[in-house]
Amino acid sequence: MKTLYIECNMGAAGDMLTAALLEVVENKEKTLAEMNAFGIPGVRFECEDSIKCGIKGTHMRVYINGEEEECEDVNCEEDLLTGNQNHHGHHHHHDHHQHNHNHGEHTHNSLNDIKRIIEDLQIPENVKDDVRNIYEIIAGAESRVHGAPIDEVHFHEVGAMDAVADVTAVAFLMNEINPDRVVVSPINTGKGQVKCQHGIIPVPAPAAALILEGIPYYNNFITGELCTPTGAALLKYFADEFGSMPVMKVANTGYGMGTKDFPQANCIRAFLGEQEKAESIVTELNFNVDDMTGEETGFATEMLLESGALEVFVTPVMMKKSRPGQLVTVICRAEDKREIAEMIFKYTTTIGIRETEHPRYVMKRHIETRESDYGSIRCKVSEGYGASRYKYEYDDLAAAARANGVTIEDVKKSIKE
Repeated sequence: MKTLYIECNMGAAGDMLTAALLEVVENKEKTLAEMNAFGIPGVRFECEDSIKCGIKGTHMRVYINGEEEECEDVNCEEDLLTGNQNHHGHHHHHDHHQHNHNHGEHTHNSLNDIKRIIEDLQIPENVKDDVRNIYEIIAGAESRVHGAPIDEVHFHEVGAMDAVADVTAVAFLMNEINPDRVVVSPINTGKGQVKCQHGIIPVPAPAAALILEGIPYYNNFITGELCTPTGAALLKYFADEFGSMPVMKVANTGYGMGTKDFPQANCIRAFLGEQEKAESIVTELNFNVDDMTGEETGFATEMLLESGALEVFVTPVMMKKSRPGQLVTVICRAEDKREIAEMIFKYTTTIGIRETEHPRYVMKRHIETRESDYGSIRCKVSEGYGASRYKYEYDDLAAAARANGVTIEDVKKSIKE
């Protein structure tokens, strides 16, 4: 299964994500030329080599009529007092609601203006649909932040084109890569404050915080805006799941670099490779008990296995007040978990069960019959995932040994393979 894993230890910004994905496509130069033919008004994409903490990657620049949009971070302990401005490494805009369409020297675009721009882009129709959907996420968050209807949200001209460029580029690259599954790490948002057109706001920015609802994120020692609303919307839209990197054979690795230097390499990483698809999902149900006898636990195990549990095993543990107890683990098919949970409550003294789901990889198995000096013996043969093994059925070995007055080892040695 073709899998894309995106590592966001330094947040998520559109330009960095674009650069990381551009590094894993088959033909970087050809793809960049296609990006510059999108037809976004005034937009030009340029990429350049960049090194962060000794790691070489790609930095993406997005120019709108020759202007490159930037975002400013503010150190609340120093800059609020001194007025110093600390430019963050992600080129990004904040799409804040504007009531005045003629603000300063720039004009502003409504969401309908943005949709008309998207309609005229020279990209496949399915990519246009992705761009519209992602932009709806961004605009919807801005609408909630400012308490205005979504059709009344307006965007700074340069910032709007910057967002359209980022969103279109990432959507186009995702279409080119065409992964079967996209997994994204928990997102580092950064911390502190950021300066925008309306003033100084906390990190993550209010729109980003709304988009990140339901997504695992955190902040560590990095002060600054690491996750932008555009970056958050892109990952929310394309991710099939959020979590740790799955076991996969990586074919290509991409590094998308920011401009600023931090103690930690300022980059997004993209890993593209093949992941073995799990054949099924199994459920693990486990619970602790400290008031059941060995016989009661054994009987409960037998009843659970008869009820359809795939595995049941018991682990000695130390419980509250230093009491010795047992951790009982039950593996069952996902569709059987309700029935198995009912059996657990019926046959054990537990009052609570924990549940975890796991992908299950199973080797293909078949039974062969092999001859020995003491009769026919069944053999279970397992193959798959580059391995093979076999095991003789214990019941057949034991029956042959009893009938002939020999040991199980004698029967094994006489089998003709």
